[in-house]
Amino acid sequence: MKKRKRIGILFLLMILIGIAIAFPTLKKLHYVLTLFDKEKIVENFRTFDQVWPVSRLLPSPEPFVYPKGQPISLPDNFDYAGRKFNTKSFFEDSNTMGFLVIQNDSIVFEQYYLGHTEQTKSISWSLAKSFISALVGIAIEEGHIKNVLETVDTYVPELKGSAYEGVTIKNILQMSSGVRFNEDYGDFNSDINRWGRSFALGTSQDAFVKTLTREREQGTYNHYVSINTHILGMVLKRATGESVTKYMQEKFWNPVGMEHDSYWVVDNTGMEVVLCALNATLRDYAKIGSVYLNKGNWNGKQIVSEEWVTISTTPDAPHLIPGDNPNSTHDLGYGYQWWIPEGDQGEFQGQGVYNQTIYVNPTTKTVIVKLSANDKFNDKSHIPSRHDSTLELFRAVVARATAGGGA
Repeated sequence: MKKRKRIGILFLLMILIGIAIAFPTLKKLHYVLTLFDKEKIVENFRTFDQVWPVSRLLPSPEPFVYPKGQPISLPDNFDYAGRKFNTKSFFEDSNTMGFLVIQNDSIVFEQYYLGHTEQTKSISWSLAKSFISALVGIAIEEGHIKNVLETVDTYVPELKGSAYEGVTIKNILQMSSGVRFNEDYGDFNSDINRWGRSFALGTSQDAFVKTLTREREQGTYNHYVSINTHILGMVLKRATGESVTKYMQEKFWNPVGMEHDSYWVVDNTGMEVVLCALNATLRDYAKIGSVYLNKGNWNGKQIVSEEWVTISTTPDAPHLIPGDNPNSTHDLGYGYQWWIPEGDQGEFQGQGVYNQTIYVNPTTKTVIVKLSANDKFNDKSHIPSRHDSTLELFRAVVARATAGGGA
């Protein structure tokens, strides 16, 4: 009887150990599956470090604090698709968490919503891609990478035999890799959602890359593939000999003067999720816009070369031109991990799903950042979910900021 009791206790102990081991993975999987639920999305977007392992970025030892400019009020309404839309309702309907307007390198509007503050860190989603592009430019300037025409497997030999064998760094930067990928967040079985679930279950990003295939010749078609940016992360890590976090801290975060601590979510190998998982504050996101607005020179330091800024924000091939383009899946143009809308003012922007945007207008010297947790993002009939409606809001704000800003 005592022997049976001991076996029963041992069996129960094994079950409890198994549950304890499995619990973190199950918690992550549940987090991914409920990440965008209406009642959870806002809090989820600012609490990734409570669930996932992270790699920390420290505030710059010489933080840059934007000076205050002449305050502006936002326009009550703006025009889009032949109709007027109320700005306040647009903000509410897209779960805006923060909105910042920088005019001539000074803050002219800053407002937080839904419990956000100036210290709150929230997830970048694909805004992170523009930061990674900057790091690639710095690595080329420092000689770690020879040029963008090198193939990625030059630096990451294990990519030979994968869909990325022979693909140039340039075609990765320009989302023209030719790799087959479904980026539809509303499709449970899409590649991006398959990646999210495998990541939660502990599959490394490097391993996931090997599940992808090629569908087109590289450099001929603009097709957005988030995993392309992970390839850039792999190249950066091998070329510099440092983690993305360490290189970013030394070459970008510190010299730009980031005010607050931030972090990258990392996978089970410690590799940063460079395609989407930088977590930072509203003002610190704005600073990459300010750096690029000023041709890579910020606060007297050349952070990124002027040449890199120019080529990063200029479409240089037919399939990258904005508008109705048969060789692109999008009506926006594309550079080196920056989006380029149609227009005559040289605008460009970083974009992340669920309505994260860093907008830069070099002609008017304006940077605008909008952080959001739009639970209706996958419903394109919902006007605030459309990138072109947000662009028209920004243009209306630019008009207000450059006209003196009064109500």
